[in-house]
Amino acid sequence: MKNAVKFSGLTALGASLFAGLPAWAQEAAATTAEAATEAAAPIVDKGDVAWMMTATLLVLFMIVPGLALFYGGLVRTKNMLSVLMQTTVIAAIAMVIWVVYGYSMSFGGGTSPYWGGFGKVFLAGVTPDSLAATFSDGIMIPEYVFIAFQMTFAAITPALIIGGFAERIKFSAVILFVILWLTFSYFPIAHMVWDAAGLIYNHGAIDFAGGTVVHINAGVAALVAALVIGPRVGYGKDNMAPHSMTLTMVGASMLWVGWFGFNAGSNLEATAGATLAMINTFVATAAAILGWSLMEVMTRGKASMLGAASGMVAGLVAITPACGTTGPVAAIVLGFLAAIACFFFVTTIKHKLGYDDSLDVFGVHGVGGIIGAIGTGIFAAPSLGGTGFIAEGGTMGAQVYAQILGVVITIVWSAIVSLIALYICKAVTGLRVKEEEEREGLDLTSHGERAYNL
Repeated sequence: MKNAVKFSGLTALGASLFAGLPAWAQEAAATTAEAATEAAAPIVDKGDVAWMMTATLLVLFMIVPGLALFYGGLVRTKNMLSVLMQTTVIAAIAMVIWVVYGYSMSFGGGTSPYWGGFGKVFLAGVTPDSLAATFSDGIMIPEYVFIAFQMTFAAITPALIIGGFAERIKFSAVILFVILWLTFSYFPIAHMVWDAAGLIYNHGAIDFAGGTVVHINAGVAALVAALVIGPRVGYGKDNMAPHSMTLTMVGASMLWVGWFGFNAGSNLEATAGATLAMINTFVATAAAILGWSLMEVMTRGKASMLGAASGMVAGLVAITPACGTTGPVAAIVLGFLAAIACFFFVTTIKHKLGYDDSLDVFGVHGVGGIIGAIGTGIFAAPSLGGTGFIAEGGTMGAQVYAQILGVVITIVWSAIVSLIALYICKAVTGLRVKEEEEREGLDLTSHGERAYNL
């Protein structure tokens, strides 16, 4: 009897244990699923977010006041305010258009190799919880900060172009040209270079922070504009020296500081990649200043502040596409070589060809961007301290070919769009102010104000 009772108790205990197994299994499965979900969940690091917000503001600092003062000091007194106004309004136009349709055309998620589509027009579907990818798997940043960061690139690029036609263009023509050029040149090229579906991206070209998208794109547009609009009244005869090298130096210095947001910010994370871009932005620029100054001493016996400022910008431009993939020593070489090439182009080739690129946008941004973009394919070599090649084939030759292809596509695309846009402006608003207005100065004739009360 005792054995029967005992057996009955054991049976009841076993039954209760087995009855609990489904619950344990469900709990274990839930725990496993939860762990898997947590492992797959994207990570948003507050440090990355804070850095990208800071980088975005640094790029804005490059535009106003940096670029505005740099260009403003280079023109004559009577046109100082017009350059400030053009820079400011261009930035404002670009920011609004970027939100309306520019971001969508650049990064809208479309599969076309030429543009991103209209999927994110008016930022459709974007919320404070939306995330954008970085270069690290599983690491994300808020999409709004990515949108704002890229918006500052779209704002400064057309502002660079005004140096090609400064002191002689109608304000209404500037506005119309910028709208057309952003729509049909900047947004498509940004997509082609930086979006995973883009034409140039899929050829394996490296453009870390905008050598093609920003500098070659704007430099070619400025050259086309200078040729179509023609030289300033009195070009080659009147004194057209910069009216304030002090302001130009202040503006150039602001550009250098802001450029750390431009270059290191393009890493999208506060990691070692950003520090590489940072040190390269220091040393390539320093080498370019020395290179340009040395060329001046060798050719004219004196180093000028204008030359040092020009070398500064040339170095910044050249290292932009290469800053995330080049070692610091190679960055010094790249900056030095770019300064020499830009110096030669600005002081010799431009004068031989006779066109009036007022503030040497093509000579510095175009030429410096081309050298930097192609040099990226060389100095990415691990044997030279670089991070390696990404073009199919994995060789220097394959990478240089991809870089040249990206450069050629950008030059042709920007030139065609710029030419068409200029002739549309000529038909709709006219391009140049009247000769008497140009002689009086655009400050008064276009804006009814003076930069200085003399």
